[in-house]
Amino acid sequence: MGRVTLQTIADRVGVSRMTVSNAFSRPDQLSPTLRDRILAVADELGYVGPDPAARALARGTVGAVGLLLTDTLSGAFADEVATTFLGAIADELAPTGLGLTLLSTATSGGVVPARDVAMDGALVYSCDPESTAVEWLLRRKIPLVFIDQIPADGVPAVNVADREGARAAAQHLVDLGHRRIGIVTAGVRGAHGLVAPDDIIDGFVGTHRLLGWLDALTPAGIEPAIARRPHGDPESGYQAARLLLEAPQPPTAILCFSDAMAQGVVSAAADAGLSVPEDLSVVGFDDSPGSARLRPPLTTVRQDIQAKGHAAAAALTQSIEAARNDTPAPAGHLCLPTELIVRASTARPR
Repeated sequence: MGRVTLQTIADRVGVSRMTVSNAFSRPDQLSPTLRDRILAVADELGYVGPDPAARALARGTVGAVGLLLTDTLSGAFADEVATTFLGAIADELAPTGLGLTLLSTATSGGVVPARDVAMDGALVYSCDPESTAVEWLLRRKIPLVFIDQIPADGVPAVNVADREGARAAAQHLVDLGHRRIGIVTAGVRGAHGLVAPDDIIDGFVGTHRLLGWLDALTPAGIEPAIARRPHGDPESGYQAARLLLEAPQPPTAILCFSDAMAQGVVSAAADAGLSVPEDLSVVGFDDSPGSARLRPPLTTVRQDIQAKGHAAAAALTQSIEAARNDTPAPAGHLCLPTELIVRASTARPR
């Protein structure tokens, strides 16, 4: 048998070529009985469906959206917060039929994913606002949604109340009686090591969490020691904690940019012969799936990671639909709440 086409199936079933096409692309136009019959014949003849590239060309759409990540893709899959966020996006997109393409800001062999990969729209997740990849997406004028980014005019944005959550975390330590407090944070640009607040150049999340911590510490007369690393993983948290704990007057409590960094801080404390929370209180941020499994369970700031992923994907599909219908896209800024979760990793200082 030669190449199987829509016409081949139409001739076998005794219907028009358009009817067969509708069975694949517009199933609501056919009765379930007729569609099942057409698909059964297609399966018998080994036909898998219209060519996706040709169908995209005819529709003027790709059927996929991009997710731009600053981190390496392998790093994203190693992070519980990122994987939970990805899962929520995938769940929200599933009924739409849109695929998800992961994009790194890195370039390879002259290929710039944000510039070169075909997509109907994109989610920009916690990226450096000065990244050339973000600039390329804006220049392409495709529907975008910013998540954990500085909001931009005309672009829907989803953030969490980072400043309020960080303020609550720092106030918790102040109320417990801590006065020597350290901060472990992360960011690609700017100074690393032991830094002053003015040395930090950060994106939306890092800036607002730092402001929140200082909102509570400064009125209490506390000047925190700050250790900053390029990444927010446990190893970076470990390295940052070592810098703080080796100081002549080490902190009795440490505020962390993320639960992942807090995990590294707890490990560094154990290696230094310190007990958490008797010798060192530790507070994370995110309430990642593993935070309650740490020993001791981690005091942290909860953000609803799944709600953030669902909201971001829903906003993007609405923007894509608006672009297809040539109608104004919603460009609202959604800010999800945070909540301090007190567990066993914090206590009054000795």
